[in-house]
Amino acid sequence: MTSEQKSELIRQVDEALDEVRPHLKVDGGDVEVVDVTDDFVVKVKWLGNCENCFMSIMTMKAGIEQAIKNRLPQMTQVEAINGIEMP
Repeated sequence: MTSEQKSELIRQVDEALDEVRPHLKVDGGDVEVVDVTDDFVVKVKWLGNCENCFMSIMTMKAGIEQAIKNRLPQMTQVEAINGIEMP
């Protein structure tokens, strides 16, 4: 993937996240797109209260990943680079 293609994908992912950001901001949190890998894995970073929220795993699957895959079905996975780890 070229750097232009990657930049465009990151922009599109960021736009998709605009659908869920208002819900995150109500609780003092947010999410930032860090990268899209060559195998279409989206890397995000939790911000604010989302970093340590025990609900972030559910928010990732039900909100973040769903919003991204609805707009960009070629994305295979969404991973947080920070936050609470699954046991």
